[in-house]
Amino acid sequence: MEAELFPRQRARIAPGAVHVPDWLDPDGQRELLAACREWARPPAGLRTVRTPGGGTMTARQVCLGWHWYPYAYARTVVDGDGAPVKPFPGWLGDLGRRAVTDALGVEAATGATADTADTADTAAGAGPGPAYDIALINFYDGDARMGMHRDADERSDAPVVSLSLGDTCVFRFGNPGTRARPWTDVELRSGDLFVFGGPSRLAHHGVPRVHPGTAPPWLGLRGRVNVTLRVSGFPAAG
Repeated sequence: MEAELFPRQRARIAPGAVHVPDWLDPDGQRELLAACREWARPPAGLRTVRTPGGGTMTARQVCLGWHWYPYAYARTVVDGDGAPVKPFPGWLGDLGRRAVTDALGVEAATGATADTADTADTAAGAGPGPAYDIALINFYDGDARMGMHRDADERSDAPVVSLSLGDTCVFRFGNPGTRARPWTDVELRSGDLFVFGGPSRLAHHGVPRVHPGTAPPWLGLRGRVNVTLRVSGFPAAG
């Protein structure tokens, strides 16, 4: 989608929730996709997620650092092959902290919430920020979607970082109180960043639609990959 009449602009969708178009350049997208393909290999690879009620998520998933399953975390793929979860790489945590800084305007190490980040200046000489230690990587084909839900299984209130690769999707960003309206539909394209924290940290959100065939041809991907980074707040493994 090049040569648009009006270039896409970053947008504050809700207090503490910011969409940054084209945050990852083509090289960054290729590098992240190559890593995702390696992480998706077994053991502890891409799997189908089944809910306690017997349902099946249409987006397939692989986890790093901590393994998420509905609705808890473990160090092994307890709902799959039982293998130890793949490690969370330090460079991915660095990417997450940079994303928060770029989207919200303050480094997470300042202790400012995403709400105050709308007005606060970046603190000079701030430390490294919270340790991002979870990645949930979801693969969507053209028929996949994600129902409205909250990322509420962590003990940390650090902002959630979401990176999109491949096909464009409709990302529905709602409110903390209910899965129903009000919500805002945001078009997320390959390379886009979405960060939400502060008063929006527990907002309901989902993906009602993916647009097949919209990935940039140079990426070499059919479908959509979403990389979501979180801070667990769990004690370090002893």
